[in-house]
Amino acid sequence: MGSSATVLHPLAGGLAVLLVAAATVAVGSIGFRLSRTTSDFYVASRTVSARWNASAIGGEYLSAASFLGIAGLVLAGGVDMLWFPLGYTAGYLVLLVLVAAPLRRSGAYTLPDFAESRLASRPVRMVSSALVVGIGWLYLLPQFQGAGLALRTVTGFSPTVGAALVAGVVVLNVLAGGMRSITFVQAFQYWLKLTAIALPVAFLLLAWSADGAPNPAEQGLPSGRTDVRTTLPATVTLVAEVPTTLYVEGEVGPVTEDGGEPGTRGPDAVTQLNGDLRLAPGERVVVRSGSVVEVPAGQPVPHAEPVSASTGADWAQPLSGAGGRDHPLYATYSLVFALFFGTMGLPHVLVRFYTNPDGRAARRTTAVVIGLLGAFYLFPPIYGALGRIYTPDLLLTGRADTVVLALPGRLLPDPWGELVSALLVAGAFAAFLSTSSGLVVSVAGVLSQDLLHKDALRPGHPPVRAGADTSVRRFRVATVLTVFVPLLLSLSTTRVGLADTVGLAFALAASTFCPLLVLGIWWRGLTAPGAIAGLATGGATASAAVTLTMFGGPYDGWAGALLAQPAAWTVPLAFAVMVGVSLLTKRRVPARVGRIMVRLHAPEGVSVDRRA
Repeated sequence: MGSSATVLHPLAGGLAVLLVAAATVAVGSIGFRLSRTTSDFYVASRTVSARWNASAIGGEYLSAASFLGIAGLVLAGGVDMLWFPLGYTAGYLVLLVLVAAPLRRSGAYTLPDFAESRLASRPVRMVSSALVVGIGWLYLLPQFQGAGLALRTVTGFSPTVGAALVAGVVVLNVLAGGMRSITFVQAFQYWLKLTAIALPVAFLLLAWSADGAPNPAEQGLPSGRTDVRTTLPATVTLVAEVPTTLYVEGEVGPVTEDGGEPGTRGPDAVTQLNGDLRLAPGERVVVRSGSVVEVPAGQPVPHAEPVSASTGADWAQPLSGAGGRDHPLYATYSLVFALFFGTMGLPHVLVRFYTNPDGRAARRTTAVVIGLLGAFYLFPPIYGALGRIYTPDLLLTGRADTVVLALPGRLLPDPWGELVSALLVAGAFAAFLSTSSGLVVSVAGVLSQDLLHKDALRPGHPPVRAGADTSVRRFRVATVLTVFVPLLLSLSTTRVGLADTVGLAFALAASTFCPLLVLGIWWRGLTAPGAIAGLATGGATASAAVTLTMFGGPYDGWAGALLAQPAAWTVPLAFAVMVGVSLLTKRRVPARVGRIMVRLHAPEGVSVDRRA
């Protein structure tokens, strides 16, 4: 089983990417011709039908973590990772029950709009705005990183090229037509992604069946069915679970006492090796980028830290700790917390509900979204299970996220392998583009209203013509700023996988906007000081965990589990602080809270005074 630097010919991969980018721009140009007002740019004039909006939400929501990351997690971590697709989908059920219709009835343009109108507090709006920007940037980061990883995998180009390409196309579409343009693009891209990930499964399963239908749960440690030969795209620390002999052409050195890479002098100096490298069980060794590593057929493949190897039995057993997770029971429940309650706090998800005509349409939209997501998430776990059998070398490189792109070349003969890989590349870039577009619109909307202009757009204001107001111009400036920061961050090296990074964004959203929305919609006793205290507490604790995990981790034991999956303690803490401080400041309950609560919960068609 050879492993090359790319999974298909660079020209084929580049053509697939260019076709998706061109189609995205072409579909987005429809919105450009129709977008004329501020309301068009922010909420598509609130005229998007339930089915159309559901397709757009599906296109926006299915990100790099869904298209590539879930399969990579299943390859490395086994059945425990199925909580990711389940949680991504079930989060919309929680959203449907608690938030969708009341939030649409609020009449807000953005989440900070809702916070200010509900609590009559400018400081609450500003804190909410800062969190929207932070969550948006954290979510954009894996989109740009995934684009760079995918383009490097299929063409060998620098990751910078893929990230810059996605950023450029997204900026072009958003600048042209705002939310109306992005709605057309995302709806188109959902169906492209579903086709791209579903169609190859039929061919892959036929090839798997013809190979005797090997069961990944019955094998021991992952091993190649033929010789595994791969070129390392980055420097890795390899760990062997059993005595292992590798053939290495490149620079090798021991891990230093502080866990870092070997130096160039002294006893930890690197060695140029062109021959066998013998590893004892548990031995760690650093192999530099560009080195060629070959593992003989049938021998367990060493794994790159922080990925952990597991036997087939552990891989197929829930709560076994497969994938290197400490305290798997806690980690699972905390992940469920983050995914179930984080969905309602994702700004780019919530902003789409403002585009529905009314609350009834918002509920219908959410119900359709659940079906669309359920259909898509049937397929990534299949890629992960097949990857366990046919692409174990991805554990060696630490690039398990590329399993979706690598599988066709391992299972299908040319030219079918090339054609299927090109289709998957197109779907992957559609994922990067659609999710990035929604994130940029939501973050740019907040930046343009709260940071680039002294007066925020008030709920209920009539649309303003772009030629008569500078709102659209501010929105376009904010779009460029929104893309610039995460694009720079994406060029730095991080050891957190795509789905893990998105999971951390969910944890931050669940720890901040989930308490604000649930209490703001269903409890009249919420006060501005309580909201600020809860947002600050949840935001600070979840942000600290995110920062330490991404730039200081991985950590072992309970410290690692609590930081890698913080939602189980940060969400209840944020709720408790928000309620406690509100009870201590009862006199600060907004005077018009009764009118606001009636507006949020009144049945459709009932006339309600909007002056709150």
